[in-house]
Amino acid sequence: MTTQHSNSSLHQKDQAWSGRFNEPVAELVKRYTASVDFDQRLARVDIQGSLAHATMLGATGIISAQDVADIQRGLTEILADIEAGQFEWLLDLEDVHLNIERRLTEKIGDAGKRLHTGRSRNDQVATDVRLWLRGVVEDTLSGIRALQLALLDLADAHADTIMPGFTHLQVAQPVTFGHHLMAYYEMLGRDAERFADAYKRINRLPLGAAALAGTSYPIDRHMVAQLLGFDGVCQNSLDAVSDRDFAIEFNAAAALLMMHLSRFSEELILWMSPRFGFIDIADRFCTGSSIMPQKKNPDVPELVRGKTGRVYGHLMGLLTLMKGQPLAYNKDNQEDKEPLFDVADTLLVTLQIYADMLRGITVNSARMRQAALEGFATATDLADYLVKRGMPFRDAHEVVAHAVKAGVAQGRDLAEFSLEALQAFSTMIEADVFEVLTLEGSVASRNHVGGTAPQQVKQAIAQARLALGQKPA
Repeated sequence: MTTQHSNSSLHQKDQAWSGRFNEPVAELVKRYTASVDFDQRLARVDIQGSLAHATMLGATGIISAQDVADIQRGLTEILADIEAGQFEWLLDLEDVHLNIERRLTEKIGDAGKRLHTGRSRNDQVATDVRLWLRGVVEDTLSGIRALQLALLDLADAHADTIMPGFTHLQVAQPVTFGHHLMAYYEMLGRDAERFADAYKRINRLPLGAAALAGTSYPIDRHMVAQLLGFDGVCQNSLDAVSDRDFAIEFNAAAALLMMHLSRFSEELILWMSPRFGFIDIADRFCTGSSIMPQKKNPDVPELVRGKTGRVYGHLMGLLTLMKGQPLAYNKDNQEDKEPLFDVADTLLVTLQIYADMLRGITVNSARMRQAALEGFATATDLADYLVKRGMPFRDAHEVVAHAVKAGVAQGRDLAEFSLEALQAFSTMIEADVFEVLTLEGSVASRNHVGGTAPQQVKQAIAQARLALGQKPA
């Protein structure tokens, strides 16, 4: 297990910047300003960046080939220690960078001290965060895809399951459950596009900007970019070390994704309520009550809804962090990591658990159908029927409104009226009207791209599977 503590045996001279100061940093200040307790999770990418930097320093003749070999050996051993939980993290050394550099120097001597030639912790940390976040985006895109596939499986099984569609949470028109689920597939698709687009701006190399002005050493930034898989380099050294747009953009994309899952969660919570009774979520995603034995609470979607606010908060925190900073780097930027780490952790586990939860949903098709019959869901179909027979839509709307009013008074749906009763509202109504007043007839009539007709839903699912690289079922 890794350890992290203050080491009183360290002297002021052990600090990378100690020569300028006449007294040691106060213990409280040391704890207040240190970041090693949370930024040590950047250790792998920090070492990755340092290996590329050392290779470039050797290739340009800034350090010797022997120094490069020693650095490579030392960093490889340090990474093994970190991954084995055997690395000692020291609070006195402030951050992940100085902890690794000091251990490297202990292992290989002066070659370890030469590693920092031509760079600063300012461009080093900016590179680390981009390397780390690049991996998070890749994991996020994989998580979105897995969730989309779970949605497609559920939608496929219910492409012709009829349920009420709502506006204002009032019954509007009948739709299929598969069509409803595919709306979330589309939202997730936009989320994936946003993360993929953000990746382009994340994947630029700050290293070589040094503290803020660049360096006088003959470095090759493009070589380092190529070694680390970056698409290019940050073009302005001041911007390179102080930019956190990429982190904010990631958080903004995460906030939108969580908003979509929060909306879905709200629906799952409603649908699971006995007042709806549309679905049941598997027991493994729910909990009970300490005093009410009948309760089965949808804890997972409720927590997704709650954690969405947490992600929103981090977005506002990062925006506020940056809004007053002059160029270039400021210590404020140390505060970017904890919210960013928390957003990534929250997002990735939410995507995973959501995909698992969807596979544990049981659908009550009969209850969905019954609910679609309870709110005059085919009223618009009757209006469209009259329009197709030559009546202006506004007149048809008025006719159907009177019919609905009569249905409310009599406690029966439009499909339950006799032909004679319907003809009392318009003589244009004939016996074929009942074909459009049925739920099946209503959904089948929306047979166009983007419509709720089962045929269209199945086609949309097939296209979606192909887009995700999966053969249609």
